[in-house]
Formats: sequence, structure tokens, C-alpha cells
Amino acid sequence: MTRDPHDSAQLLALVRRYVAPGRRYLKLSGSLLRMESPEYDRFMQDLREDAGLVTPDEIAMLFEGGWRERRTAAWLVAVSRRTEFRERLGELLLASEVCCVGPAYSVALASFGTMRDADLLAAYLDRYLRRPDLGYDQAVVMGALQFIDLNLGGGQADHFREPGGLWQEWLQEAPHQQTGIDPTPHFLSLVRRLCAFVDDCAEAL
Repeated sequence: MTRDPHDSAQLLALVRRYVAPGRRYLKLSGSLLRMESPEYDRFMQDLREDAGLVTPDEIAMLFEGGWRERRTAAWLVAVSRRTEFRERLGELLLASEVCCVGPAYSVALASFGTMRDADLLAAYLDRYLRRPDLGYDQAVVMGALQFIDLNLGGGQADHFREPGGLWQEWLQEAPHQQTGIDPTPHFLSLVRRLCAFVDDCAEAL
């Protein structure tokens, strides 16, 4: 269940403070990687400052909003390293209540990079790879899971990617996928670059 900011003065104030300035919510995606200085530097500085200022209660309220609020909250969580929101991120990712925010959850979990984060990403894949009719965030979640696997030496992604496994079935059956083309390398690269941004942004906090 999502809350409309216009129905809550407190949530609307948070949107105006953290989400809307410069249409930040639109830039918290792969598009930030196409920014150039000085825009890129200003964007990183502003995000870093807000990540340090936002309170846990404010983040929790943003997670009750729509995709714009949730996307922004996930990035603020990632940059501020607020791992106490790990389980909440996993719950929201698994529920997939709104569009356009799954990549933000995935990047936040990948930036934390523990086995528990891998478990949460794997839980999503276990559910949604069985639904090729739903073109949700399966590919970016797989990229995030592989990113953690590569860093930890784990192999949770291998469980899904084995011959005849859920990943191969999903690639073959999902109508929105190009037959025979595995999107994982693209999304692994994207997650790696976005996590590098998170690391750079977080270092000065």
C-alpha cells in the first residue's frame, strides 16, 4: 500500500526536501553515469549531504510513498550505509508493489554486499524467475547477485544459472526478452558502476 504525498503534509515536505529538487528521483539510475562535471560533482555532493542529514524515521516514511519516494530512499540508505534497512529493502523488492524502483533496491543491497544481501536477492529470483509473464526486475537483480558473488566468492547466482535452471527457462519463456541473449553482463556492469558511485559518495560521510 502506497501513500500519496498530497495526502500527508509530512510526506510532502520530505518529497520537497529530498526527492523533487532538480528532479533527483529521475537521475538516481543509470542516467547519473552519463553526467559530466560540474553537474556530476554537484549531484554527488548534494546526495552525500542529504544522506547524512536524513533521519531513520524520514527514510521509513519515504518508503511508504510511491516509486519516486522509494527510489530516493533506497539511494539515501545505500550512500549512508544504513544496513538496518536491509530487511526492509528485501521486503519491498520481493513485494514489487510499484514500478521503477527495483534497481534501486538491488543496488542498495549489492552495495552492502553481505551474504544476507545475496539471500534477499536470491529470494526475489526464486519467486520471479518462475513468472516469465512478469517483466519485472529479474535481470538487474541477477546482476546484483552476481556482483556480490564475485566479491564474496559465493555462488548463489550459479544455482539459478545452471543448465536447465530457472534463469535459462526465464530467458527462453519471457516474451520481453530477446531469444538467446543473456542480459546479465550488461546489468552486472551497471550494478558495478552504480556501486562504485555509492562507494565514492559514501567515503566523505
